Amino acid sequence: ETRVLSAQEDKIRLESEMFAALRNRMAEHRGRLSGVASSVARLDVFCGLAEAAHRLHYRRPHVDASDKLELSGARHPVIEQMLGSGEFIPNDLKLTGSDRQVLVITGPNMAGKSTIIRQAALIQLMAQAGSFVPVERAHIGVCDRIFTRVGASDNIARGESTFMVEMKETAAILTQATARSLVILDEIGRGTSTY
Repeated sequence: ETRVLSAQEDKIRLESEMFAALRNRMAEHRGRLSGVASSVARLDVFCGLAEAAHRLHYRRPHVDASDKLELSGARHPVIEQMLGSGEFIPNDLKLTGSDRQVLVITGPNMAGKSTIIRQAALIQLMAQAGSFVPVERAHIGVCDRIFTRVGASDNIARGESTFMVEMKETAAILTQATARSLVILDEIGRGTSTY
């Protein structure tokens, strides 16, 4: 009766002792285990990027210290997956820090204006992370930061209209951006004069 009644307590005690012993043995090899875990994590990332590049027909971008962002046959990596293979219409984009620093993209609603600017930022980020990218060809200069000002919001409780919030966020971007930054502004100053 004693053995039966104390079996559960003995089981918990033994499991705790065994776990503590294992934990102590593992702690002795913490440095090696941490190194192995780090290597396996890196390998997992590289394998994931390689698999995506192969399966989704991504290309290796030319990445250098130039001031260029030249994309030919570029596709939005997220929207393309939502639409299905062959449904996304590729597009081109060219920016250089010396002579073509700003693109103003206009058009009717649902024409793809937001898609192309977000696509440019995503491709820049993917390339700098070491991934192949959804393009036919890409020449990408490394940037120091990517700034975005997207969407409409307000802070009426603090007396800030949508326009005021947009202007404050844009001012913050302009004070922090450098010549090596990529700045994406979507629908800035909406509802104000066309001037």
